[in-house]
Amino acid sequence: MSVRLSEDEQWEVIASTHTGIVTTLRRDGWPVSLPVWFCVIDRVIYVRTPSKTKKVARVRHDERASFLVESGKAWRELCAVMLRVRAEIVEDSDTIRTVHAALDEKYDAYRVQRRAMPEKTRKHYGTSSTIIALHPVGDALSWDNARLALVGEASS
Repeated sequence: MSVRLSEDEQWEVIASTHTGIVTTLRRDGWPVSLPVWFCVIDRVIYVRTPSKTKKVARVRHDERASFLVESGKAWRELCAVMLRVRAEIVEDSDTIRTVHAALDEKYDAYRVQRRAMPEKTRKHYGTSSTIIALHPVGDALSWDNARLALVGEASS
């Protein structure tokens, strides 16, 4: 059996993962990789970020990006999906509302109350937000090492 995941399996892994890694490109071409909370709607990944972040500026300058989710600590547990994506600032108000609701539902239990945050952090997250859509481009790179039959094990 191959370690590669089918397209449906890839999207199941992505949608069920808590945190993703988005990599965007600086103007000088160097990559910047950051952890993000995200949601998936119709096989598009959506990220919410404060509007004044450099991530938004990088996306406005260059739509090329990548998105990675991974899990597992032991080698046998390693599973990952990496997508090349086209990043786009979402302008449609209906999509923005839908994404906000999906993100709120997914992450409500993990948030810290704003009043508990340090003032500077509270101000940073209290600014306007921007939704970035990550549209897959081409085939994904994926693997699940749990699919490998190790030497001496019966294969399925």
